[in-house]
Amino acid sequence: MTRPTVVLVLLTLAGAWTAAQETKPVPKDSVRVSIPGCAKGAAFTVGRRTADEPGTVDVAEGLRLHMNGAKKLMAAIKAHETGMIEITGIVKRDDLVPNQVNLGKGFGISAGPGPSGGSAGAVPLASRAQIDLESWRQIPGDCPQR
Repeated sequence: MTRPTVVLVLLTLAGAWTAAQETKPVPKDSVRVSIPGCAKGAAFTVGRRTADEPGTVDVAEGLRLHMNGAKKLMAAIKAHETGMIEITGIVKRDDLVPNQVNLGKGFGISAGPGPSGGSAGAVPLASRAQIDLESWRQIPGDCPQR
Protein backbone atom coordinates (compact mmCIF):
# COMPACT_ATOMS: atom_id res chain seq x y z
CA MET A 1 0.00 0.00 0.00
CA THR A 2 1.10 3.52 -0.60
CA ARG A 3 1.55 5.98 2.21
CA PRO A 4 -1.56 8.10 1.31
CA THR A 5 -3.71 4.95 1.25
CA VAL A 6 -2.51 3.88 4.72
CA VAL A 7 -3.20 7.37 6.08
CA LEU A 8 -6.70 7.35 4.55
CA VAL A 9 -7.48 3.94 6.07
CA LEU A 10 -6.26 5.05 9.50
CA LEU A 11 -8.32 8.25 9.38
CA THR A 12 -11.41 6.29 8.35
CA LEU A 13 -10.95 3.85 11.21
CA ALA A 14 -10.38 6.68 13.70
CA GLY A 15 -13.55 8.41 12.51
CA ALA A 16 -15.58 5.21 12.81
CA TRP A 17 -14.23 4.63 16.33
CA THR A 18 -15.18 8.12 17.54
CA ALA A 19 -18.61 7.81 15.93
CA ALA A 20 -19.15 4.54 17.81
CA GLN A 21 -18.24 6.26 21.09
CA GLU A 22 -20.93 8.93 20.74
CA THR A 23 -24.05 8.36 22.80
CA LYS A 24 -27.57 8.57 21.50
CA PRO A 25 -29.16 11.99 22.18
CA VAL A 26 -31.83 12.01 24.90
CA PRO A 27 -35.27 13.38 23.91
CA LYS A 28 -36.61 16.29 25.98
CA ASP A 29 -39.31 14.15 27.65
CA SER A 30 -36.82 11.43 28.64
CA VAL A 31 -33.78 10.83 30.82
CA ARG A 32 -30.75 8.52 30.66
CA VAL A 33 -30.63 6.28 33.75
CA SER A 34 -28.33 3.66 35.25
CA ILE A 35 -30.27 1.49 37.67
CA PRO A 36 -29.49 -1.71 39.60
CA GLY A 37 -31.91 -4.61 39.71
CA CYS A 38 -32.88 -8.04 38.39
CA ALA A 39 -33.90 -9.19 34.92
CA LYS A 40 -36.26 -11.99 33.93
CA GLY A 41 -36.76 -12.25 30.18
CA ALA A 42 -37.53 -8.73 28.94
CA ALA A 43 -38.75 -7.60 32.38
CA PHE A 44 -36.49 -5.67 34.75
CA THR A 45 -37.30 -5.04 38.41
CA VAL A 46 -35.50 -2.11 40.03
CA GLY A 47 -33.52 -3.20 43.07
CA ARG A 48 -32.32 -1.49 46.22
CA ARG A 49 -29.57 1.05 45.80
CA THR A 50 -26.42 0.73 47.83
CA ALA A 51 -23.75 3.27 48.65
CA ASP A 52 -21.31 1.66 46.21
CA GLU A 53 -23.94 1.23 43.42
CA PRO A 54 -25.97 4.44 43.61
CA GLY A 55 -27.15 4.65 39.98
CA THR A 56 -27.80 8.00 38.31
CA VAL A 57 -31.48 8.84 38.93
CA ASP A 58 -33.69 8.09 41.91
CA VAL A 59 -35.98 5.31 40.66
CA ALA A 60 -38.39 3.62 43.09
CA GLU A 61 -37.36 0.15 44.24
CA GLY A 62 -39.68 -2.51 42.83
CA LEU A 63 -40.62 -0.55 39.69
CA ARG A 64 -40.93 -2.91 36.73
CA LEU A 65 -39.62 -1.90 33.32
CA HIS A 66 -39.88 -3.58 29.95
CA MET A 67 -36.42 -3.70 28.32
CA ASN A 68 -36.08 -2.89 24.61
CA GLY A 69 -32.69 -3.65 23.11
CA ALA A 70 -30.64 -5.39 20.46
CA LYS A 71 -30.86 -9.20 20.37
CA LYS A 72 -27.21 -9.63 21.42
CA LEU A 73 -27.68 -7.29 24.38
CA MET A 74 -30.88 -9.04 25.49
CA ALA A 75 -29.24 -12.48 25.14
CA ALA A 76 -26.31 -11.37 27.31
CA ILE A 77 -28.68 -10.08 29.99
CA LYS A 78 -30.75 -13.28 29.85
CA ALA A 79 -27.59 -15.30 30.54
CA HIS A 80 -27.16 -13.38 33.82
CA GLU A 81 -30.72 -13.52 35.20
CA THR A 82 -29.66 -15.07 38.52
CA GLY A 83 -27.40 -12.15 39.50
CA MET A 84 -27.88 -8.44 40.03
CA ILE A 85 -27.14 -6.20 37.06
CA GLU A 86 -27.08 -2.48 36.37
CA ILE A 87 -28.69 -1.35 33.14
CA THR A 88 -28.22 1.96 31.38
CA GLY A 89 -30.76 3.30 28.97
CA ILE A 90 -33.33 5.96 28.13
CA VAL A 91 -36.69 6.14 29.93
CA LYS A 92 -39.52 8.66 29.62
CA ARG A 93 -39.63 10.86 32.71
CA ASP A 94 -43.34 10.13 33.24
CA ASP A 95 -42.60 6.37 33.41
CA LEU A 96 -40.35 6.86 36.45
CA VAL A 97 -43.35 7.91 38.57
CA PRO A 98 -45.85 5.06 38.03
CA ASN A 99 -49.60 5.48 38.50
CA GLN A 100 -49.42 9.23 39.02
CA VAL A 101 -51.83 11.84 37.71
CA ASN A 102 -50.03 15.15 37.31
CA LEU A 103 -51.97 18.17 38.55
CA GLY A 104 -49.32 20.67 37.46
CA LYS A 105 -46.66 22.73 39.25
CA GLY A 106 -45.04 19.61 40.77
CA PHE A 107 -48.24 18.22 42.32
CA GLY A 108 -49.67 14.80 41.58
CA ILE A 109 -51.86 12.01 42.92
CA SER A 110 -50.60 8.42 43.08
CA ALA A 111 -52.79 5.34 43.34
CA GLY A 112 -51.94 2.62 45.84
CA PRO A 113 -52.07 -1.11 45.11
CA GLY A 114 -55.46 -2.68 44.47
CA PRO A 115 -57.29 -4.87 47.00
CA SER A 116 -55.56 -7.98 45.63
CA GLY A 117 -52.13 -6.39 46.05
CA GLY A 118 -51.82 -5.66 42.34
CA SER A 119 -49.84 -7.51 39.72
CA ALA A 120 -47.49 -6.21 37.06
CA GLY A 121 -48.39 -9.23 34.92
CA ALA A 122 -51.88 -7.81 34.42
CA VAL A 123 -50.56 -4.46 33.18
CA PRO A 124 -50.72 -4.22 29.37
CA LEU A 125 -47.29 -3.85 27.76
CA ALA A 126 -48.21 -0.52 26.16
CA SER A 127 -48.86 1.07 29.57
CA ARG A 128 -45.87 -0.54 31.32
CA ALA A 129 -42.76 1.62 31.77
CA GLN A 130 -40.18 0.90 29.07
CA ILE A 131 -36.44 1.43 28.82
CA ASP A 132 -34.41 1.56 25.60
CA LEU A 133 -31.23 -0.25 26.62
CA GLU A 134 -27.79 1.05 25.79
CA SER A 135 -25.61 -1.13 28.03
CA TRP A 136 -25.49 -3.30 31.14
CA ARG A 137 -22.98 -4.65 33.62
CA GLN A 138 -23.04 -7.28 36.34
CA ILE A 139 -22.88 -6.03 39.94
CA PRO A 140 -22.47 -7.94 43.24
CA GLY A 141 -25.56 -9.68 44.60
CA ASP A 142 -28.07 -12.36 43.77
CA CYS A 143 -31.63 -12.00 42.59
CA PRO A 144 -34.47 -13.67 44.49
CA GLN A 145 -35.89 -16.82 42.91
CA ARG A 146 -39.28 -16.24 41.28
